[in-house]
Amino acid sequence: MEGASSGPALRPLRSLHRIVLGIQYDGNSWQGWQTQPHGLTVQDKLEAALKQFTLVDIDTTCAGRTDSGVHALEQVVHFDTTITRDKSSWVRGVNAFLPSSIAVRWAIELPADEGGDVALNGREDGFHARFSATARTYHYMLYNHPVRSPLLAGKAGWTFRPLDVDLMQQAANHLVGKHDFSTFRAVECQAKSPVRTMESLQVRRHGDMIVFTLKANAFLHHMVRNIVGSLIFVGNGRQPPEWIAQILAQQDRSLAAPTFMPDGLYLAKVDYPARWSLPQEEAAWPWL
Repeated sequence: MEGASSGPALRPLRSLHRIVLGIQYDGNSWQGWQTQPHGLTVQDKLEAALKQFTLVDIDTTCAGRTDSGVHALEQVVHFDTTITRDKSSWVRGVNAFLPSSIAVRWAIELPADEGGDVALNGREDGFHARFSATARTYHYMLYNHPVRSPLLAGKAGWTFRPLDVDLMQQAANHLVGKHDFSTFRAVECQAKSPVRTMESLQVRRHGDMIVFTLKANAFLHHMVRNIVGSLIFVGNGRQPPEWIAQILAQQDRSLAAPTFMPDGLYLAKVDYPARWSLPQEEAAWPWL
């Protein structure tokens, strides 16, 4: 018979959805973001929760990997799926399977890049948590008091020597702009280039709390903690503000201060073009 099919009927392809999540987490309980065989990372726990919620394996991509002990006020993650849920369902459903130290704060669906990953095929029309980002902002919280606070353990760095915030800001100003940041780059950093553009670097005091806010197009491995450690050397009088400019120019990691503790480091915000209209949150904490 004309038009009869000799094989099984083809099922229509299910459309692909790109889901974007805003994730907040306390890094103290986890060995960083990136998945590891031991499973004790934020990515491992998020993907396990997604599987429990959807009953399928889902691979996630984040805006920027964080190290062990580092927190996130708003990490941005995307994944592709054929499963259809409303945005509130993604938030409530995934959170039901996450530990108390990790939470989905918001969700949005964007057009999926059906042609493949934007990083691989050069397309720029699809959203990508990492490659669509235009800037990242980190906060470093530093408790400056003669005696440590047990309430801030794991949530803020601590130094007992008095610090001069004005001197640290003078030093920080030398780091604004496009530079080779090899001096503040971890030895194990895998970035292809050490050149980054620091859009702003502010040092502010709120009582006994000092907040370092760094915004750049991207960061090298341990770059924020290495900068904070060196600015503390200036703040406590060990080095003058001009020392920062000198060691930056020499591009030698051994000349800078040791890497400072991860406790007070927070991935605060990832910037994206306005056309994506992500429902990102503004920091409500008074010291930020």
